[in-house]
Amino acid sequence: MNIQQLKYVMALDRFRNFAKAAESCNVSQPTLSAMLVKLEEELDIKIFERTNKSVTPTTIGRKIIDQAERVLMEYGRIGEIISEDKGAISGTFSISVGPTIAPYLLPKFIKIYRDSYPTVDLSIVELKSTHMQESLLHGSIDAGISISGNTQEGLLEIPLYTEPFFVYLSESCWRKLPVFNPQDLEHESMWIMKDAQCLRESAFSFCKARSKGHHIYEAGTIETLIRIVDENGGYTIIPEMHLSFLTDEQRKRIRRIEGDYHSQRRISLYIKADYIRQQMLNTITDTLKKFMPQGMLNDGIVKYGIRL
Repeated sequence: MNIQQLKYVMALDRFRNFAKAAESCNVSQPTLSAMLVKLEEELDIKIFERTNKSVTPTTIGRKIIDQAERVLMEYGRIGEIISEDKGAISGTFSISVGPTIAPYLLPKFIKIYRDSYPTVDLSIVELKSTHMQESLLHGSIDAGISISGNTQEGLLEIPLYTEPFFVYLSESCWRKLPVFNPQDLEHESMWIMKDAQCLRESAFSFCKARSKGHHIYEAGTIETLIRIVDENGGYTIIPEMHLSFLTDEQRKRIRRIEGDYHSQRRISLYIKADYIRQQMLNTITDTLKKFMPQGMLNDGIVKYGIRL
């Protein structure tokens, strides 16, 4: 048994197809098949049941696959330990970003990161928090950027930044209300995005206000919400980093939340609790420092970076 055979097993479990698994491992299909057969003969068990239509793990095969995953994760940490010790910033690095965060971070992040760390093979995928957690625990990604408060056992949450919400009013609301005060809009239509704007720890909860308006609808993107408000009146809330996407005319309709109300979203970096690539994680924070609005990043991140 060797590491390469375990990689073939993991690939076959992921794709459940010999051709696709072989392609992902950069070997021919006959090579992958032969190595799998050799491993099964050595162990004297069947890891996969094969038919013309499917490839599925056997009961004992499932246990071997789970163990192989743990072995490969630990094997990979050897190289990480050596790289960290040498101070080298190179190799592969995979992160996920939440769908409601990605439009604001990724365009500048990718450009600055690639210029700053050309020897890092960076890969980014958009994942919702549940899928991010699963991917972190299974070792298929190194880190995730998502809404705060979504951690679980085996994961570590590192606060990254806090982003204020602004109110976007329709033109009619804007003309009537020079200063935004939430209770003044109880009888206006409030348009919200499902999940994304229903955030914890907001002193003024827009979600709890659902019963106040005549009509409240749920949209899929903030851009859609803005267009709905422009056409139908009412108001919505948008994160600060969306302001740069607005036209000059639309910017006139932006209001801060006045009085005792304060609405914001907190964004965190998530890693496995035993993750050790501190220098690699700091490539994320160092990149964010170069373009994030002043005062938004966590003070500890600005001063000290990430310390594991």
